[in-house]
Amino acid sequence: MITQFYLRFRCLNSIMQFVEQLKNYYFYHNTGYDYFLAVLVFIGLIILLKIFQAFILSRLKDLAKKTKTDFDDILIEIFRKVRPPFYFFVSLYFGIKMLTLPELLVTTINILFIIAIVYEVIRAMERLVDYFLDKYLERIEKTEESRETSISMIKSLKLIIRIGLWVLGIIMILGNLGVNITSLIASLGIGGIAIALALQNVLSDIFSSFSIYLDKPFVVGDFIQIGTDRGHVEKIGLKTTRIRTPLGEEMIISNQELTTARVQNFRRMEKRRTSVNLGVVYGTSSERLEIIPKIIKGIIDKIDQAEYDRCNFASFGDSSLNFELVYYVNSRDYKEYMATNEKVNLEIYKRFEKEGIDFAYPTQTIILEK
Repeated sequence: MITQFYLRFRCLNSIMQFVEQLKNYYFYHNTGYDYFLAVLVFIGLIILLKIFQAFILSRLKDLAKKTKTDFDDILIEIFRKVRPPFYFFVSLYFGIKMLTLPELLVTTINILFIIAIVYEVIRAMERLVDYFLDKYLERIEKTEESRETSISMIKSLKLIIRIGLWVLGIIMILGNLGVNITSLIASLGIGGIAIALALQNVLSDIFSSFSIYLDKPFVVGDFIQIGTDRGHVEKIGLKTTRIRTPLGEEMIISNQELTTARVQNFRRMEKRRTSVNLGVVYGTSSERLEIIPKIIKGIIDKIDQAEYDRCNFASFGDSSLNFELVYYVNSRDYKEYMATNEKVNLEIYKRFEKEGIDFAYPTQTIILEK
């Protein structure tokens, strides 16, 4: 045991003597001892960072799996995906701090270090943005039918945020390079105004698309009417919305126009109201006039999806006695609404024919005198 201790002491003493001897050697304004410390810091940091990534993060990952939230999992995954060049530049940056080097070389290494830091920070923020937006998408998909539109908007939002992050990153790098950011932005001001004016309509449509997505006045599949145009919404894009009309045509409307127009959304109705005017001839007896509302109520009560509201003898027309019928169709679907109206009209016609009640139509009587 004494022999082993003696050998270790002699080995340590030899290393100390070697280190002391390094102080006597000079190369490019640095002693051999300075280079030894720089290499030691460089290698030591690389080893420590690798140990952190390979062992400590693995242990933390196992612990994170036991928690209810998955936010800690994404944080650990961000650190696990840090690339080897980042460790290299960090270790190199702190290693050369032990040396006196030419200013150009120090500046170059500082720039590389800043670029590596900015790159990894932006990548981490991108992953966080993806995490929160994906969680938001999962939540709204449970309550929303327009999954395709949601995915499209989330992808567009991710792209815009990524562009913003990289622009900020470039500005930070330029600022650390000594570039006057204020002067740079001012010099680009006129060009920026020109570009903004040129893209005014495009940007307006893009912001309108996000307004439609967030406010949801309609979603894909809704039957809407804008002015005299109507149809089913097929796709909500960044710039335009595509609508399929009842005639089968595809109508393309800019999102800006949709956000400023009055939009009627028929699918949001719980039921559809129908008002019908019925005219019977003047020769109809008062007894038959009194039973017409009862006849119509009985017809509507027997038809599925139809809900009777009222039927009244409303007015005396030029050639008819006018009844006003109001009922509801308990369906949002336009085809089912029209099919129910057809059933009501056919049943009324059959029943009136059976009861001997004649519908009125405009007639003229010509009297000839001799």
